[in-house]
This record gives sequence, structure tokens and C-alpha cells, in this order.
Amino acid sequence: MEKSCSLLIHFDKGTPALANEIKEALEGNDIPAKIEAMKKAVMLLLNGETLPQLFITIIRYVLPSEDHTIQKLLLLYLEIIEKTDSKGRVLPEMILICQNLRNNLQHPNEYLRGATLRFLCRLNEVEIIEPLIPSIMNNLEHRHPYVRRNAILAVMSVYKLPHGEQLLVDAPEKIENVLTTEQDPSAKRNAFLMLFQCAQERAINYLLTHVDRVSDWGELLQMVVLDLIRKVCRTNKAEKGKYIKIIISLLTSPSAAVTYECAGTLVSLSSAPSAIRAAANTYCQLLQSQSDNNVKLIVLDRLNELKSSHKDVMVDMIMDVLRALSSPNLDIRRKTLDIVLELITPRNINEVVLTLKKEVVKTQSGELEKNGEYRQMLIQAIHSCAIKFPEVASTVVHLLMDFLGDSNVASAIDVVVFVREIIETNPKLRVSIVTRLLDTFYQIRAARVCSCALWIIGEYCLSLSEVESGITTIKQCLGDLPFYSVSEESEAADSSKKTQQANSITTLSSRRPAVLADGTYATQSAASETAFSPPTVVQGSLTTGNLRSLLLTGDFFLGAVVACTLTKLILRLEEVQPSKLEVNKATTNALLIMVSMIQLGQSHVLPHPMDNDSHDRIVLCIRLLCNTGNEVRKIWLSSCRESFVNMLSDKQLRETEEIKAKAQISHSQPDDLIDFYHLKSRRVRNFYLKHDVFGGYGRFSFLVPAYTSLAIY
Repeated sequence: MEKSCSLLIHFDKGTPALANEIKEALEGNDIPAKIEAMKKAVMLLLNGETLPQLFITIIRYVLPSEDHTIQKLLLLYLEIIEKTDSKGRVLPEMILICQNLRNNLQHPNEYLRGATLRFLCRLNEVEIIEPLIPSIMNNLEHRHPYVRRNAILAVMSVYKLPHGEQLLVDAPEKIENVLTTEQDPSAKRNAFLMLFQCAQERAINYLLTHVDRVSDWGELLQMVVLDLIRKVCRTNKAEKGKYIKIIISLLTSPSAAVTYECAGTLVSLSSAPSAIRAAANTYCQLLQSQSDNNVKLIVLDRLNELKSSHKDVMVDMIMDVLRALSSPNLDIRRKTLDIVLELITPRNINEVVLTLKKEVVKTQSGELEKNGEYRQMLIQAIHSCAIKFPEVASTVVHLLMDFLGDSNVASAIDVVVFVREIIETNPKLRVSIVTRLLDTFYQIRAARVCSCALWIIGEYCLSLSEVESGITTIKQCLGDLPFYSVSEESEAADSSKKTQQANSITTLSSRRPAVLADGTYATQSAASETAFSPPTVVQGSLTTGNLRSLLLTGDFFLGAVVACTLTKLILRLEEVQPSKLEVNKATTNALLIMVSMIQLGQSHVLPHPMDNDSHDRIVLCIRLLCNTGNEVRKIWLSSCRESFVNMLSDKQLRETEEIKAKAQISHSQPDDLIDFYHLKSRRVRNFYLKHDVFGGYGRFSFLVPAYTSLAIY
């Protein structure tokens, strides 16, 4: 595996073919059998077998064959076998091959000529190549472009050998003549590549002579021109100016590959704002014009690199980058938002937030898949914008609160967390946020969202009207009391004495909350209007209270949160309500709700009883409302919010430290191993390509374990 490799072939060893079987097949006249035998021989050689007894057989029976497939396999075989002895001298039998190669180079079939010329590109033995040089040079003028382009590559390969300059003294001059007269794009590209690799001054002179026509050249030739410019400018930085003009002229090329390489070359050669802006603009155009998601992801990676090194220039391109949100791919959208969030400044924050708001509104339509996940990403982005620039919070918070009842629970949680943070960091918005939250609270159907919303109501309802509205909203969402009737409890007790099967059926059908037509929960007795209260009319919509529905599913943690919220509201009502009668009335109603929840948790109506933590929490609230002390009042009304403020401060400090630490992390080292997953099979565990960087160029060495089932040739 220390040799240079030109093939990647997977070979399942299984039962290896015997050399005698291969020999018999090669000696026969059956062409398909010969082809199969040659393939087996090549596979065995690639897996370490020597098969010396096959050489003479192949020379006698395979070499004269006129079949193109056999001739191609013969070239592969000749490429694999050892051609030198232990002292590095060419084996005598290899001379037998030269006549066959010469015949192929003069064959009337273009395929055989081209395949043989390509085979010669992989030979290093001068003794074999030297007799073939006249035939190679004659093919430079062949009528078919396939032969000419491979002949140019063969000339380049021979010229790069240790003594190649002596074998082909006038090769650069002839290739330059070919470049001048050649019309085939691929052959022209190969000719320029040969001058670039072997006679760089000639390539530079040709480029500068035809500088006005570079934009009309083919895509392949333009890519080689960019490689030449990068190499020349690295060695001679004083000549960057005249080459940058060529790069800028190629930025308008119709080829996406050329424009992409131009932008990368421009960034590597110049750090001037105009050059960076031109490269960024090219990347943004590719982002819009290309439909391939992989291309978009690669371009976004390049834009991310520009953002890290040239943030001032990229700030002006933020709206162009945001256009990538039109792609339905979530990975592209996520990368786009990550880039944009780091480019936000006071100058562009309003435009960015307006665009994000439009995207949030678009997610309300059910036309696209994964709208909920995309909406969650947008909400998180808007949250980040509002934290960095509090002045924009007022323009987005009310829009996002419409999604508190979103069916995507993760999205709704992000919204309520955003509201909780904004209401603390923006005191001017507290009244409007609390009012909006109380108006939309009945739409919330997720227990976690309800819990966070109740905490906000308990902490930030400060005025008399807000406190009374908070208590009223909670009562409406809980519905009328009690949560169950005595007859239902007796029926549940009777049903528990029946058989296990009947009990399970009864529990599922009669005792557990049923799903109503509007998607909410209630028991069958509630639906039949025998025990539970009728549906509550909340702001004109007929619906079962969301808190009641969740409690009837056995979510007693939410019940404890409701009790704590009512306790805070009652304690605050005592401070803002001058009428003791109203305070006592509200306190009594709150106590009745808490006692009803405890009774519901201890009854047999629900499949499982209330947990001890929730029970103790509700009992604590009952005791607190019955006997309130100043110290306890201070803890409930002040300490909780102080802890939340401290948490926000710690979060902001931690994020700042993470950003600083991230900026100092080196993500990779020059000698790190690169794991190529695409080259793995089920039986291959390790396949690495080690890249050592020195002097600005790459040196690669393959590290392949001995037990690998992949044959690299």
C-alpha cells in the first residue's frame, strides 16, 4: 500500500479463485470467460497475490486479443505487476510489452490509443517509455480530441520523470504550439496544465498575452488559470495586482464552479474591503441561483468564514444572506440564522427582525412540512435579537404570543421562555405583556407552557386590575367546582370491586378523560352534563377550560403551580385592594379551589392519586393563606423574582464567557487524521488519510490496516 494508487476496487474475498482455473480460462477462446478470468487476476494481485505463472499465459493468449475490454484489463494488469527487480532494474520480460504498447499507440481505434496513453501516465520506468516517445508525440496531432488530450497528459507525465527533460527536450515548445491551435476545451486545458506544471513561465506568458480572452475560455481552462494565479501570487506577492483583474473578470462567468473558485481565490489573495465585498456578493448570488442544497451549504460555510475574518464587510450583506431562508431545507435555514445572528448591529436590527416576523407568519400555513421546527428556530432567533437589542422586543413579543397555544410544544415553550425573559428585562412592556398573556391564556394546551405562563402571571400582575384579571382568568380556565361528583366517586369505588378486565375497561372508557370534539379532555360524565360543569364560554369561544382538562389527566404538578400562583395573587391583592371584604372573598375562592384539587387527587375518579410533592405544596399554600406572616410574604412576593434576575445575569455572563472561549479554540491541527467515511465498508474499521502541512503545500500518505477488505490501487 506504499505505492501510488489510481483505482479503488472493493473485492469480497470469499472463495479465492485458483491460479490454474484462471490460466485455463485465459487459454480458451471464450471472450466472456477471458474477461472474467482477467478480473479475478487483477483482484488477486490487488490483494497481495503474486501469480508469477500467469505472465507468460497472458502474453501468449491475452496480448493478441482485439477485444477492447480485454485490452483495458490487460493495461490494468500491466500497471499492477512488478516491473523491476530488487535492484530497481526493469525485468527483461517487460521489454515484450513495448511492442504491444507501440501497436496500441498506432492502432486505428481511438479508444485503444487513448487508453494506452492514459496507462503510460502511470508508468515510471524510463526503459519502457523511451521507445514509445515518437508514437506519443505523433498522437499530439491525431484527428480525435480524445487521443490528443491523453497524449498531452502522457507528455506531461513523461516530462516530470527524473530524466524526462532529456527524453522530451522540446516538449514545452510543442505543447505551447498545441495550445495555440487546439480547439477542444479538454485538450486545451490539459495543454495549459502541462505548461503550468512543467514550464510555468510559458503558461504565464500565454495567460498575459490572451488576458482579454480569458472570460471566453472554457470552464476547465479557467479553473487551471485560477490554480496558476494562486500559485504565482503565493510565491510573488508583488504581482497580485495584475492577476486580481483577471479574477474579477471571471466573477461574471456563467459557470458556478468558476465563480465559486474566483471568490475563494480573491479572499485568499487580498484582504481589501472591495475584494472581500466582491467575493461575498458572489457567494450570495450563488446562494440564490443554485438549487442544490449541498452547494448552498458549502457556500454558507464560506460566508461563515468571511464573517469570522471580515465581519465589518459582511454586516452590509446580511439581507442578501437572509434570502437563503426561502429554501425549505432546515439545515440551510439553521446555518443562515446562525450567520445572521452574529452580524446584527443597531443599523440593521429592524430590517432583520421584520424579515424574521414575516417568516414566522409564513409558518402559520400548513403547506410546508416541518413548519413547527422552523418556527421554533425563528422564535429562538427573535429571542436572541430581543436580548441583544431590547428596543425591538416591543415589535415582536405580541406577535410571538399568538403561538403560545402552538401544537408544537417545543415552539410554544420557546415563546413563553422568551416572554418570561422580556417581561423582566423590559419594564415598559410589562403591562401590555401581562394583558396580552391573560387574553390568550385559555389557548394554551401544553402543561409546561401553562406552568411558565402561570409563573409570569403570579410574578408580574402588580396592579389591582391585573391581579383581579389574573384570578378571574385562572378560575375560568379551571371551570366550576367541584371537579367530580359524589355519585361518580361511589361508582368508581363500586367498579374497583369488579374483575380486573372489567375494571380496566371501565377506567379507560368512563373514568379517564375522554377526547372531545375540540381536542380537549373531559370525562364522559362531563360530556353528558351529569357531574361536571358545562363548557365555559371564554371570550366568545365554547371550550373546556385548559387547566381543568390538564388536571383531569392527572397532572397534579400543574395543580401545585396553580395553587402557588393563586397564593401570590391573593398576597398581592391584600396589598393593593383596600376592601377587606373583596380580599376575604378572593381568599375563600382560592382555598376552595385548592381543597377541590386535593379531593380530586385523593378520589378514585382518576387512575392514579396525587403525588406527595404536589400534595405538600398545595397544603403549604392553604396554610399560608390561612396565616400570613411578613417574612413569608416577602419570600413569596420578592425572593422568587430576585432569584430569576440572578439566573438571567448568570446566564448572560456564562454566554459571554463561552463566546470568548470559543474564539480561542483551535478546531483542528495540521497533522490531525481525516476520517473518510465514504471509503468504509462494513468490514473496514479504519481508513485514514494523513495530511502533513509544510511550506504551504500538502503531502499525503495512506494509512491502511492490513485486514482491510478494500483494495486501493
